[in-house]
Amino acid sequence: MSAEPLAASTRRHDLDWIRVGAFLLLILYHVGMFYVPWDWHVNSPHPVEALEPVMQLTNPWRLTLLFLVSGAATRFLFERFAAQGKGASRRFAGSRLVRLLPPLLFAMFVIVPPQSYYEVVEALRGLGVADPAHSPWLADFWLKYVTASGGWCDADGCLTTPTWNHMWFVAYLLVYSLILAMLLPVLRRVLLAVQSWLEKGLKGWGLLLWPVVWLALIRWSLAPVFPITHALTDDWYNHALSFSAFLFGFVSVRSEVLKAGYERLRRPALMLALLAWAGWAIYAWAYRADDAVPPEALRSGMRLVYALDQWAFIVAILGYGARYLNRGGPVLRYLTVGVFPFYIVHQTIIVVVAHNLSTLGLPQPLEAGIVIGATLAACFAAYEVARRAGWLGLLLGVQPLSRPTPEKPRLEDEAREAIGCAET
Repeated sequence: MSAEPLAASTRRHDLDWIRVGAFLLLILYHVGMFYVPWDWHVNSPHPVEALEPVMQLTNPWRLTLLFLVSGAATRFLFERFAAQGKGASRRFAGSRLVRLLPPLLFAMFVIVPPQSYYEVVEALRGLGVADPAHSPWLADFWLKYVTASGGWCDADGCLTTPTWNHMWFVAYLLVYSLILAMLLPVLRRVLLAVQSWLEKGLKGWGLLLWPVVWLALIRWSLAPVFPITHALTDDWYNHALSFSAFLFGFVSVRSEVLKAGYERLRRPALMLALLAWAGWAIYAWAYRADDAVPPEALRSGMRLVYALDQWAFIVAILGYGARYLNRGGPVLRYLTVGVFPFYIVHQTIIVVVAHNLSTLGLPQPLEAGIVIGATLAACFAAYEVARRAGWLGLLLGVQPLSRPTPEKPRLEDEAREAIGCAET
């Protein structure tokens, strides 16, 4: 059985809006990481414990949702190549390498190093070094960073460089896309059958139930053995979670049955999601101390609550998106491409601005507002630079669009959106 032909429209404006919203929410989340009393690259000298339940509101599901939406966008991208004839898998793989590898490498060697620099600065301060910036540990920092010769170690371990930090998402997406390219010659022939099987298996409340069962099973079996590392080679729980979400998005995005199911279940899913979040947040708060050890039976039960939190929020978001976010427009076209460079630069801006502002003794709400404003301003500036940089824009994830010619008309808005939609 062959895959279905291209539909008249390859746009899912609801998924585009969800993707944009998820990335913008990620900026706020990473600002919160500076203030919450969790270990991060840099931390506020005045942590706010009360932020922990707020951070838990998105922590279980935000990246799983992004992988699902990325898989859906990848389906549209592949169909554009499939419509061009033979060699679709090869062209698709080449497209992913060209679009994802340059920004990944550029970020690892240019964008990310300031994060590691300030991480070492704060570690040295914690060890009592009065002037870390002029210490021998930070002399020739970039050279030490790229050659993995910094020797930056403390009681918690060593900082391994070069590193991708937040760009792990792009690295994983690239690997998943290349694996998918190898599977596509077979998968393409069975897409309709797999989609039909999903529609039957996930009908009614099954759309809420069975994904929760899967998420709970991998959390029970893999999470205790393979904690999330973002190191690619030993991150098996994260792969089971993220790659399955990516594949599910790829296979299911064309299903109007599942789309209608999300919309029908959006209200009960939201109620279940909020209840699960409340339960998980209370549990995390009660056992937030480093030496707090919950009973194993409670921990096992909370893994089910966590899985319900993950999927119920995703169903609610997809359902409300399907119901209310079906319009495009110039703002969406702009942001659909823009959120990739936003993602690339945002965490470094947060780290640099927040670390330096924290020395000024500003009121914390004012300080946080400045960090958010500066981060958004820098994200928009980076996008505008990338849009005007020709092929160098690929370093920030923006592909130059071809100029109109009599033989080659300018890309339509829909194609312009699709270029950005499948990037992350």
